[in-house]
Amino acid sequence: MAIVAYTTKEVDLLARLMRAEAVGEGDLGMLMVGNVGINRVLANCLTFKDITSITQMVYQSPGGFAGINSPLFFGSATTLEKELAMRNINGEYYYPATNALWFYAPTGEESCVPLWYDQRLSGRYLNHCFYNPEPSVCVAIH
Repeated sequence: MAIVAYTTKEVDLLARLMRAEAVGEGDLGMLMVGNVGINRVLANCLTFKDITSITQMVYQSPGGFAGINSPLFFGSATTLEKELAMRNINGEYYYPATNALWFYAPTGEESCVPLWYDQRLSGRYLNHCFYNPEPSVCVAIH
């Protein structure tokens, strides 16, 4: 059962975002990016108070995703990518992105910084570092 409202277009949109941000990190990496996106729709806190749909989340500006400017974002999502997006929409979560609202990829062999947008590092998966808000700040995603 879906944990956020969605349209068929939004499944494709989320899948394309996941691909653009993490295709090189395989299915699990893309699922973690999807976790962050779905968390932003659910959060109702910080800079995500007015984000109530997948479309708003993907195109949020400022504060959105760099992947929307990647050539990987354009073109329809594959069946597999849409299946991954639906797994996120249906509430599957993967550590360290479980409660994350942010991620970034450090350059080269750099370590993850301990804070990003004033939020604590929850962990790293391959090239992405994930960051969680404090539970008291974003109750809806904890």
